[in-house]
Amino acid sequence: MSGHFITFEGGEGAGKSTQIERLARRLEGQGHSVLITREPGGTPGAEAVRHVILSGHAKQLGTELEAVLFAAARSDNVQQIIKPALAAGKMVLCDRFMDSSRVYQGVSGGVDEDFLLAMERAVTEGARPDLTLIFDLPPEEGLRRAANVWKEDGPDRFESEDLSEQQARRQGFLDIAKAEPDRCRVIDATQTLEEVNQAVDTAVDGFLRTTELTDHR
Repeated sequence: MSGHFITFEGGEGAGKSTQIERLARRLEGQGHSVLITREPGGTPGAEAVRHVILSGHAKQLGTELEAVLFAAARSDNVQQIIKPALAAGKMVLCDRFMDSSRVYQGVSGGVDEDFLLAMERAVTEGARPDLTLIFDLPPEEGLRRAANVWKEDGPDRFESEDLSEQQARRQGFLDIAKAEPDRCRVIDATQTLEEVNQAVDTAVDGFLRTTELTDHR
């Protein structure tokens, strides 16, 4: 795979969607071919799974089955969208990926880590992120921001959970960043929009420079 795979992670209301769109425009302006996708989602089948999960209809089936649904959606996205785009040399920007499963179903959901990692290996098929941007924000502020964009039907399956769950997830993402510093960059999402923009650009530009140097060796 000759393209680059960048994932955006973090808790509710951290600004991932805003940043992924802005970064895509910036990269396209630099001449890169960019594809944006999301999880769960990206393909018709995965979008259908997204609706089932975020509506809360799958919650009664248990967190482990929810993790299986996420994995099924991820497999479809990887096979139909992500791997073909990477093979074509595109920059793939994905709003959530494997780390969200590790945190939402693992850390706060209690699903066995070995079970999650086995599914992760099976469905990613080698399409693992080159760079992961983790947007860090206190959950109180994240939920406040998220509330400003809720539709008439209110918060989704994960936005509606209590503060202790949100706090556990925040720490889960930070633990991943600490464990995998070569892949992950933590973005302080409490900063102004301009400062967050700059932090994202600095992280991505640094990654691309390092990649170019490695490719020319």
